Amino acid sequence: MHHTTNSSVRRLTAAALCLAAALLLPFLTGQIPQVGSMLLPMHLPVLLCGMVCGWQYGAVVGFVSPILRFVLFGMPPIFPTGFAMAFELAAYGLLAGLLCRKLGRRPAAIWAALVGAMLGGRIVWGIVMTAIAASGAASFGFAAFMAGAFFNAVPGIILQLCVLPVLVLALDKAKLLQKD
Repeated sequence: MHHTTNSSVRRLTAAALCLAAALLLPFLTGQIPQVGSMLLPMHLPVLLCGMVCGWQYGAVVGFVSPILRFVLFGMPPIFPTGFAMAFELAAYGLLAGLLCRKLGRRPAAIWAALVGAMLGGRIVWGIVMTAIAASGAASFGFAAFMAGAFFNAVPGIILQLCVLPVLVLALDKAKLLQKD
């Protein structure tokens, strides 16, 4: 039981650090003109949380991050942006955790898990935004989906693909990750 308790405390602590990073990173990237928001600063810690702590923690940290950030700092605007982001980021954390667990922590597996989570999260975001648009609360079409999910996100996608595998492998090599 001691091992299980220790593992739970470590995962909860790491998830709390990821949540803190998701709340604070947008302040740092916001200082970079033209590309600050394109770096997707809340996505990085949520994906990392799923990969490091597991799908349950990743999903919760992902869902709570944009809502808590709005409550504390007034950004992102809660509707429709923050609302859609909550589901998108929950999907990122959930899928990153599930895919990492299923595929393992070899470099190619981490990349595959990351790409799968990134695509899945963007699809969830598109579904939520389409539902919001169908309710008449916002306009959203295929061009807006492609721009928001892919074209405007290129710097963040590149950053995620470069940084996250290195971080996960480094944490694994340092034996700071629990084996599932």
